[in-house]
Amino acid sequence: MHEHAADDLTHLLLSASRYPNLDIPFLVNQLAARRQIREKLPTWFAEEDLVFPSKIAAEQCSSEQTAMYKQRLVSPDDRLCDLTGGLGIDSFYFSRQVRIVYYIERFTEYCEAARNNFQTLGADNIVVINEDSVSYLPHLPAVSVFYIDPARRGEGNKRVYALADCEPDLPALLPKLGELAPRVLAKLSPMADLKQTLALLPGTVAIHILSVRNECKEVLMDIRCGGGEVSEKDLQVHCVNFTSSGREETFVFSPEEERQAVVRFAPSVLSFLYEPNASVMKAGAFKTVALRFGVEKLHASSHLYTSAELKMDFPGRIFAVDAVYTFNNRLCKEIGKEIPKANIAVRNFPLSVDELRKKSKIKEGGDVFLFATTLSSGEKVWIRGHKI
Repeated sequence: MHEHAADDLTHLLLSASRYPNLDIPFLVNQLAARRQIREKLPTWFAEEDLVFPSKIAAEQCSSEQTAMYKQRLVSPDDRLCDLTGGLGIDSFYFSRQVRIVYYIERFTEYCEAARNNFQTLGADNIVVINEDSVSYLPHLPAVSVFYIDPARRGEGNKRVYALADCEPDLPALLPKLGELAPRVLAKLSPMADLKQTLALLPGTVAIHILSVRNECKEVLMDIRCGGGEVSEKDLQVHCVNFTSSGREETFVFSPEEERQAVVRFAPSVLSFLYEPNASVMKAGAFKTVALRFGVEKLHASSHLYTSAELKMDFPGRIFAVDAVYTFNNRLCKEIGKEIPKANIAVRNFPLSVDELRKKSKIKEGGDVFLFATTLSSGEKVWIRGHKI
């Protein structure tokens, strides 16, 4: 399979008649799925005997890093039921940590692929159940944890984000799950509104926001069934980003801590500039992160920070500041001569990146970073820097 990884798939399909003894559509599907998982599931990609039921299953599955992170949330004594089995990535990684996993999936071809893959990978503590998960609940053996990843595609394969529009409808199903197990782990869209989601999922004691290479991939809700509403003080929000170098950035806070935090605003840009990672931004920990790491905010709405001394542990990108320019039309016309190529970002600024590129003639790329933003005084500036 690996020797055909770079083949033209359309050409292969058109050439199917030349290979009457081969199921070319199936093989093309396998190659397409493998292209989807090459980087996010390197261990599975390396195993040639694995089967993929569809390309979309490979697109939507968890990454290896996020699946392994979720192992930390369960214990060796747990009996876990994965209500939305899919490709089986989460079931497999949970099985490396818990006593037994019940993988439930209504599509037969997914179950057949899962049986093959789990056997190939030596996961002998996973029970594959080809049923509708909601209908099968009365027949399910006793479990201590439910895991659910509601399907976020509606009619016509259109993406949906509201929990009630996903399948199954988690808020409606939660009371029934609570009668069968004390805990539910729910993987939700990275687009989920956290405040609205908390209102729909009472008993949530922790939120895990997982990003890979600074792209938010999933929001994981840890729900204790029958526990009632959890206070802002007791709710823990875990912001996790797996960097391209393999480092794990972690920042944990509570909503009450964020609400009570008093942030300092910088009168000017200092030696270093900080941009929080995608998980911190998604969580809205804008004041807490400043207070915790001793940095000053540029503006209430800019979400950029500065300091005179380097704070290497800051959860996000760090830049050494090379120059600060007051923004005006003259600058736009002349700065392209000084900086012909740069990575431009906009934070709380009236113009978009495309508009700034058009005005300045600065091409994309290079090692220079330009942040167009607003300071606490209201002054519009461009900050030039380089990554640390």
